[in-house]
Amino acid sequence: MPVWRFCLFAGTALVALVFCVATFMEEAPRPPGPMQPLPPDSGLAGLKEMLLRLSTTARLMQTVAHPDDEDGGMLTLESRGKGDSVLLLTLNRGEGGQNKIGSNLFDVLGVLRSLELSASDRYYRVEQRFTRVADFGFSKTPEETFQKWQGHDVALGDMVRVIRTFRPDVLVARFSGTDRDGHGHHQASSILTREAFRAAADPSRFPEQIKEGLLPWQAKKLYIGNVCGFGARACPDADWTVRLNTGTPSPLLHMSYAQFAVQGLRHQQSQGAGGYSVEPGDRFTFYKLADSVLPPATDDKGHERDFLDGIDTSLPGLASRLGEEQTKVPFLSGALLDIQNQVGKASASVDHDPMTATEPLLLGLSAVNKLTQEIASSTLSTAAQQDLQVALDTKRRQFEEAAALAAGVELTATADEPIGANADDAFMAVPGQSFEVTARFASQAKTELKKIELDLPQGWTYREVSGAQKDVTTFHITVPPDANYTRPYWHRDDPERDALNRIDDPQYATLAFPPPPVHAHAIYEFNGNQGVARAVVTVNYKDPDAGVLERPVAVAPAFSVMLEPGQVVIPTTGDFVCKVKIAVATNLPGPSKGTLHLEVPSGWRAEPTSLPLEFHHRSERKEAEFQVFHDGMKEGRTEIRAVFDSRGHKYSEGYSVVSRADLDSFYYYQPAVQQVSLVDVKIPKELTVGYIMGAGDDIPIVLQQIGIKVALLPAEKLASANLSQYGTIVLGIRANDTQKEIAENHQRLLDYVASGGTLIVQYNTGVADFNHDGLTPYPAELSRARVSVEEASVEILAPKDGAFQYPNQITAHDFDGWVQERGLYFMDKWDKHFQPLLASHDPGEAEQEGGLLRAQYGKGTYIYTGYAFFRQLPAGVPGAIRLYVNLLSAREVGRSAASAQDGNQDVFIGTR
Repeated sequence: MPVWRFCLFAGTALVALVFCVATFMEEAPRPPGPMQPLPPDSGLAGLKEMLLRLSTTARLMQTVAHPDDEDGGMLTLESRGKGDSVLLLTLNRGEGGQNKIGSNLFDVLGVLRSLELSASDRYYRVEQRFTRVADFGFSKTPEETFQKWQGHDVALGDMVRVIRTFRPDVLVARFSGTDRDGHGHHQASSILTREAFRAAADPSRFPEQIKEGLLPWQAKKLYIGNVCGFGARACPDADWTVRLNTGTPSPLLHMSYAQFAVQGLRHQQSQGAGGYSVEPGDRFTFYKLADSVLPPATDDKGHERDFLDGIDTSLPGLASRLGEEQTKVPFLSGALLDIQNQVGKASASVDHDPMTATEPLLLGLSAVNKLTQEIASSTLSTAAQQDLQVALDTKRRQFEEAAALAAGVELTATADEPIGANADDAFMAVPGQSFEVTARFASQAKTELKKIELDLPQGWTYREVSGAQKDVTTFHITVPPDANYTRPYWHRDDPERDALNRIDDPQYATLAFPPPPVHAHAIYEFNGNQGVARAVVTVNYKDPDAGVLERPVAVAPAFSVMLEPGQVVIPTTGDFVCKVKIAVATNLPGPSKGTLHLEVPSGWRAEPTSLPLEFHHRSERKEAEFQVFHDGMKEGRTEIRAVFDSRGHKYSEGYSVVSRADLDSFYYYQPAVQQVSLVDVKIPKELTVGYIMGAGDDIPIVLQQIGIKVALLPAEKLASANLSQYGTIVLGIRANDTQKEIAENHQRLLDYVASGGTLIVQYNTGVADFNHDGLTPYPAELSRARVSVEEASVEILAPKDGAFQYPNQITAHDFDGWVQERGLYFMDKWDKHFQPLLASHDPGEAEQEGGLLRAQYGKGTYIYTGYAFFRQLPAGVPGAIRLYVNLLSAREVGRSAASAQDGNQDVFIGTR
C-alpha cells in the first residue's frame, strides 16, 4: 500500500477539508490526554480565544448523518477563528458501520464512535448532540432511510428539540439532500434540516416540547452543503453563496484550521482516520443559501462573506432583537454596552500582561449575573426572556473560563482511591457506598479562595473532612442506594434489527452521554471581584501506553455479571450439552459474597444448579462455568440468563468499559443474557479451517461453537506455516487492507489452492489496492457495489452446484432473517473461470452477481464473497451459517470440477 494517497471518498469530514492527503504518522507527537486541555485552550492562546468568543453572540449549528461526516475545517474556523458558539448535530452514532480497528459492532461500536467524535469535537470546539435514530447500515435512498426510521418525525422531532434549545442564528446542513450525497442517511439529514428550519418556529409542530417549556425558535438562515461535490477545488458562482477558506493559517493554532481539525479527526480510528494529515495551503468549502427570513445580504454575484452576514451578532445587538418589548427593559442596552466595554478592556491589556485582564473579566461576569437576575424579574415575555437568558448563560460560562485563564486559576478534584491497574479496574462509585474526594485550588494571581463546594445529583450528600491545608479540601461523599448508574440513556432491544433507539432517561435526550455525576467548583476573589473555577471529579488508572490517565468518577453496580459470549450458536443435532461461562466482578471495597445461578429454557437444565462466589477486594473478578443440557430442540432462538444474588439484591446485567488512551471512557451495559440460536446444520467431520484475522470479526467463534476445528493463523506466519494442514483457509474481513503479509504471501496462498486447498476471501474496502495487487488467481475487479437491503431477494444461480448441496441443502428460505445488509464490496468484473453463484439487487437496480464467486484453480477452489457473513454468523442467522459451512466444505465438492477447467484466458465477464 502506498504511504499516501488522495482521499476522494464521499461523506467524510476528511473530504470536507478538500483534497487532503492521508499520511501514516508513525512519529506523530502524542496528543494530550482526554481530560487535559488542548494547547490552544490553555494559557495566553486560550485566553485570546475566549476573548474572541466574548465579543460575539453568533450561534451556528451544523447537521450531519454520521460521525466523520462533519465539515471539521469549517466548524473549527467558525468556532476558533470567529468565536461563534457552534453545535454539531449528528443524526446517529455510526453503530451500523464497519469497525476498522476491532470486532465490536452495533451498539458498542456506537458508544465507541460517540467517544471518538467527542474527542474530535474538542479540536473543532463545538457542542455535540445526537438524535435517537440508529445507523442501520448503508442505505442508497432517503426513502429507505425514512422507512427504517418510521418516517420523518422521530428524527425531525429531536432536531427541532435541539434547535429550540440551542437557538442558533444559522443552520448549516452538511449535505445537499440530493443524489449527489450518496448515502441515503446523508440525503435524509439535509432533507430533515430543511423541514426543521421552519418546523422549529411553528408552535403547532411537536407541541409536547412546548408543554415542557421549550419555545419556538426561528433560525435566520439555512445553508446546504455538497453543492459542487466532495473534493471540489472550484465551484461555479451560481452554485454557492458562502465560500470559506479553511486552509487559512491561525496565529493561535500555529497551523491552518483545516490542519487542526484533521488532528481531531484522527481520533476517529474506527473509521480508519488515525493517520490522516493535511498539507498547508488553501482549502475551500462551499455552501449555498437555501432558506432565509432576512432580507438578502448577497453581493451582485449572489455571494456572502460569511454565514452570519446580515445578522447583528454584537452584544448590544441582543437588545434590538426585542423589538417593541425593548421598552420594558430600559436598562438592557446600557448593561450590554458595559459588558462589551469590559471585554474590550480585557482584550486591550492581554498582550501587555494577561493577568491584568482578570479584573475587567470578573467585572464583566458580575455584570452578566446582575443582568440575568434583572431580566428574570422583568415584564418581558417568556420568549424574550428565554432568548436573552440563553445568550447570557453562554456569556457567563465564557467570562468564568476567561477570568480563570487570565488569573492562572486551576481547580482539580480527584477521588482518594488507589490508581486502577487498568481501565477496567479504575474506581467506580457504588450505590449505598461512600468515598472521599480531595479538591485542590491553585492560582498564579493574588487571589483569595473563599470556598470549594461539590455539585452532586439529587439525593447525594457530602461533608467536609478536612480544610486545614490552604487551598486543599477533602470531602466525604455518600452515594444513595437508588443512585443511577453511569450508562447510556438509550438502548435498542435488538441492536441487529432495530433502527430506533429507546430513550431510557428523557432528561438527557440528544446529549452525547449523560454528564459526569460529580463536579466541584471554587469561589475566589481578585481585587474584591468574585470568580468561579469548575472541575469534574476524576479517578486515575494506568494505561499500558500512555501511563497514568484520568477519567470522570462514574457510578456502577456492586456486581457486574457478564455471560461470555453474549451470543451462541448450537447445532440442533449432536452433543446436547454446552458450556456457559459467566464472569462476575465486584466494585465493593471489602469482602462480599453471593450465589450465582442460571435461568434456562423450559426442559433444559443447568449443572450445578448454583455456585457460591466470594470476593475479597474491589475489581476482583471470578469466572464460573455451568454445563447446560438441552433437548435437541428444533431450530429457533431462546436465551439463558445469569443471576447473582447478594445481600438480598439480584444482579443480572454487566458492563464493559469502552475506552482508549486518546479517548474519554464510557460504559456499555448488557443484560446478563446469552442469546442462543439453535441451528439445523450439518458439519463434515474432518473439516479443518485456518482463519487469518483482518480488521476483526467473530466468525471463528461461531465456527468453533458449531463444532468446526478452527485455528487462528497469524498473517505474519504465512511465509513459514504449514498450510497443507488446513482443508480451508479463510481471510477475515478487510484482511488485505490490514495485513500487509497477505499480499506479500499471495502466491503462497495460491499455491496452497493449486495443491487442493480451499481459500475463502471476504470483503475488502481498499478497492484500488486489491485490484492493483492482483490478489485473485484469474483477473477480477473488486468494486464498491453492494446490496444494502437485507430483505432483498436472492437468486441461486446454480441450484445443483455443490455449494448449495453439501453438506447442507440451501434454498431461498436460507436468506430469510438476515440482518443489516446482504453484502458489500462485490466484484463487478471477472474472468470466465469464475462462476457467480448468487444474484441479488437493491430496489430499482440491476442484478449484482459479483457477491459470491468461485473458481477452480489447479486442484483447489478459490472463493470470493462480499456477502455479509461477518454480521450474519454472530447474529445466529441459520441460513447464513449453513451456506458458510458449505463454502468451507468446497474441497470435497470441488474436486470433480477441477477436471473440467479449460485453458487460461484473460476474458472478463461482468454484470454491470
